[in-house]
Parts: sequence; C-alpha cells; structure tokens
Amino acid sequence: MDGSRKRGKRMKRRKREHEGFTLVELLVVVLIIGMLATVLAPRMFKGLGETKAKIARVKIARIEDALARFQYDCGRLPDESEGGLEALLVAPPDLEEKWKGAYLKRSELEDPWGNLIVYISEGEYNPGSFDLISFGADGQEGGEGDNADILND
Repeated sequence: MDGSRKRGKRMKRRKREHEGFTLVELLVVVLIIGMLATVLAPRMFKGLGETKAKIARVKIARIEDALARFQYDCGRLPDESEGGLEALLVAPPDLEEKWKGAYLKRSELEDPWGNLIVYISEGEYNPGSFDLISFGADGQEGGEGDNADILND
C-alpha cells in the first residue's frame, strides 16, 4: 500500500507542475507581442496613407468624368462664378433646360481627409483645361508624403 500512495503523490505533483503558465512565461509572451506591434504598426499605418491617396485619385477621376458629362450636356464647363463643382449638383440658372444631373453626390466632392476637392476652371497645372486638386492630409498647398498635393492629369 505504501508504494501506491507514493505513486499517487508523484502523479499529483506532476499535474500541478503542468497546470498553467508561470509569470515569467507570460511576461516573455507579452514582450514578444509588444516588439512585433512596434515593428508592424508603422508599416500598417503607412499603407493607410497610401490608400487614401489612391482613393483621392479615384475621386478626382470621377469628378473629371462628371465634368465631361456636364460639358457634353451643357456645351461648356462650369466656372467659379456659378459655384464651380456645385454646378454638378444643382443646375446653374442659365442651364436648367440642358442640365441632366445631378452628376455626382456631394460626398464625392470631398477627398478622403474630408476636404473639398478644389476646381479651377482655367487650369494652372493643366493649361487649356481645368485643374482638380486635393491638398492631401493637411489640407494645405504643397507638402510631402501624406500631405502631398494630388492633381488631375
């Protein structure tokens, strides 16, 4: 009987030894996760900025398409005196019969950072045409990286 008691105690000790993780093991896992997060997080957020710039380019292309449809229907491009891109949403008074819009939704006139895309009917960057400009994340002219200006072609 003594032999079976000793074996029973040994079995209980072994079970206790393998029941959970020690504090050191948990701290090592937390440390590893923290190190991975510090390395991977900047890469993930960099991609987010690049994605917003791509979305801005797509929105500018959609506005260009809407301006082409406006020009086809109305015989001219909108000018700043009638609100610029507002003419894509609401018919200018002198074009109510020709206007077949709305050509866009109001939300499509904003870049991914919530700033209005700027329309210049007499293009500075595109002479003989028009300019569409998103001023990037900072909403200011100029800049680099996420703050860089995005223009139509």
